[in-house]
Amino acid sequence: MPPSWHGATVRPMTAITIDHVVIAVSDWERANAFYGEVCGAEVVEMPGSPRSWRYRFGDQVLNVHGPGMDPTPVARDPVRPGGADLCLVWPGPIETAVDHLTAHGVEVEDGPVPRNGARAPGVSIYFRDPDGSLLEFLSYA
Repeated sequence: MPPSWHGATVRPMTAITIDHVVIAVSDWERANAFYGEVCGAEVVEMPGSPRSWRYRFGDQVLNVHGPGMDPTPVARDPVRPGGADLCLVWPGPIETAVDHLTAHGVEVEDGPVPRNGARAPGVSIYFRDPDGSLLEFLSYA
């Protein structure tokens, strides 16, 4: 039986996709360097004051709440630095992701381990951003 929300039958709407999610960081310079160099994001400065950034991965974006910002609206329990758990798709074999992290001085916390991704089964490694958020590189290669 399909799940329901307030008694209504819920059917998947395949046209809905994720545009962006929000993370929080405690230090702009450190986070921008990490997400740009280690995670491969395009670091995009947002207009306005105070200065703020977002991290673009192709068609997906991480909006970033950081020092000096007072964003509204926010979740009932707003995201805090170190409170994210994100999976990023690594474009090659997982061994190259391990080598990439090692070259940047980032410790692999777990893996490689088999995981089921959104597209298919893959292999993942886990590591942390400078604030302690859990990040995963998932390889379908």
